[in-house]
Amino acid sequence: MSANVRGEIERLRREIEHHNYLYHVLDSPQITDGEYDALFRRLSHLESRHPDLLAPDSPTQRVGSPPADGFATVEHSVPMLSLANAFDEDGLRDFDRRTRALLHTSAMAYVAEPKLDGVAVELVYRGGMLVQGSTRGDGRSGEDVTANLRTIASVPLRLRDVDSDIPSLLEVRGEVYIEKNDLLELNDRRAEEGLAPFANPRNLAAGSLRQLDPLVTAQRPLKLYCYDIGQIDGLRIESQTDLLSTLPLLGLRANPLYARCAGIEEAIAFYHALLEKRYELPYETDGVVVKLDDFAARRTAGTISRSPRWAIAGKFPAQQEATRLVDITVSVGRTGILTPIAVLDRVRVHGVEITSATLHNEDEIRRKDILIGDTVIVQRAGDVIPQILKPLAQQRTGNERRFTMPKTCPACGSEVVRLDGMVAHRCLNVACPARFRQSVLHFVSKAGLDIEGLGNKIVGQLIDTELVTSLADLFRLEREPLIQLDRLGPTSADRLLAALDAAKRVPLDRLLFGLGIPGVGENAAGILANAFGSLDPIMTADAEALTGLQEIGPRTADAIVGFFRNEANQTLIRDLRSVGLQSSYVAEDRSSGPLCGKRFVFTGTLTSMTRAQAIRAVKSLGASVSSTVSKATDVVVVGENPGSKADKARALGVSQLEEAEFLSLLERHD
Repeated sequence: MSANVRGEIERLRREIEHHNYLYHVLDSPQITDGEYDALFRRLSHLESRHPDLLAPDSPTQRVGSPPADGFATVEHSVPMLSLANAFDEDGLRDFDRRTRALLHTSAMAYVAEPKLDGVAVELVYRGGMLVQGSTRGDGRSGEDVTANLRTIASVPLRLRDVDSDIPSLLEVRGEVYIEKNDLLELNDRRAEEGLAPFANPRNLAAGSLRQLDPLVTAQRPLKLYCYDIGQIDGLRIESQTDLLSTLPLLGLRANPLYARCAGIEEAIAFYHALLEKRYELPYETDGVVVKLDDFAARRTAGTISRSPRWAIAGKFPAQQEATRLVDITVSVGRTGILTPIAVLDRVRVHGVEITSATLHNEDEIRRKDILIGDTVIVQRAGDVIPQILKPLAQQRTGNERRFTMPKTCPACGSEVVRLDGMVAHRCLNVACPARFRQSVLHFVSKAGLDIEGLGNKIVGQLIDTELVTSLADLFRLEREPLIQLDRLGPTSADRLLAALDAAKRVPLDRLLFGLGIPGVGENAAGILANAFGSLDPIMTADAEALTGLQEIGPRTADAIVGFFRNEANQTLIRDLRSVGLQSSYVAEDRSSGPLCGKRFVFTGTLTSMTRAQAIRAVKSLGASVSSTVSKATDVVVVGENPGSKADKARALGVSQLEEAEFLSLLERHD
């Protein structure tokens, strides 16, 4: 092997690294994609011909690890703390007052930066080489995702020289994220392939980093912005502004959109400026992080619990827009509950077009004094769920009209009743087509029999064509009628029939949930299955036996007894058995697992997973789940818009976890 080959390989690596730096860090490429690809191909060719010259920091070695069996735990040498939140100007000013009092000074310099909606990670460089990458986890330990982080083009495998001086150790923290347009393009491709879209940028980033196969991560357009450090040896950095200017010199991306602020009022001005243009930014941001600029002052300020005293997150309010409420329609759920739905003039809220929102029930409409024809304020709760906050009564013209719940069901014409003590109006006709459609969707949902391929449109066609008139008919479907349906060709029909056949062997708790027994969610279904072991003793149990179980109250017990005493429901069970449906149950072993003996309660809405998924997650780790908070409760998980359970937990001194902390707990024990 000639010295010329070795020299060309080294030259190509330096040249490719230089162009990576220009493109990903400075955002100023100097060559075309085709020219870059030619350099990369030449390097790959030479390395394949001379494998003895391969190096772990070569640009060709970003994806080189085989799929992992799991993720090892990484202890952070310096904890990765979470931030306290401020929700308005007063909250930011209170933070400033506390900080100045703590440091005995009347003036304080801050740095304000966008708070990205991504996933926090730590990269460890030794001798300039990337040796480890991990998730934040619970702040003290995270998961080793080095192989996945290496696939991200904006993560340098080797640091650049800073005045010919590379730090011997650098622990740098940052946010892995995906830009909004990249998410849209990725979801367009998934739609073409018949795959479900990713819900939001943060979920995609988190899921991508936790792929066991780095090849999957490499296909996701992830990026990294760095903003903090842990331990550092061989390089002196004394302030945040110094850090943000030094990181790019090392080849690490830092968000250029930041400001050094001479006092809290300048930080508040930055907050409002960013709020005005948040939707013009290429990435999602939900606030501004305000930090002390001087690192020595930070060390004096210290930390409390899991948060630093020297930084705070100024959260943006949920975006609100005004639009016209054109009409109020009524939908009928699987239990017969009628839900009023607001029909809105199209309005864009947080980048999403909204045309409807639930109004929950007639009492809620009266409480908010909402009239059909009103101009109303709409927001997305937690930037996810559309909701009407209030009407603008001052803009009424006199042509608005009050909504009243219909006396007959809009789907079947049966009488609508409102039972004593209940806020909901119901259609009591168990054969109501709208109820049946929702019952089928509930039956085949992920928490039920989990039959892939039976979405809303396919179920609607099956019912409209009368191929399915009972739940048991699902298992009588045949290939030829199925392929006549829209969007269901031979291949899809075969997959659906295979899924239905597999679903005939169903765990008892999933069957109980899928049957749609009033008051029996996933948790209650698991309790019943664990207590009785099979379906028949549940069908014959009386209310006294049922209320003897933890979490099964008198109302739920009466509903279970009533459901299985109903002749139509008994016929349904016989029909399901006649088509081969079999249920079984293996008792849950909670004698082991990292959360063994812990009792969890959930309140509010989780944005990253459903309540059912969260319950399954903690149960799989050995915990139990309760619907009420008591002194026996160990942890209350608090989502968006929590109810009184959060207040009771505070009063009892029960530990509470916000969603991000809960996800970190799951990551730590997964």
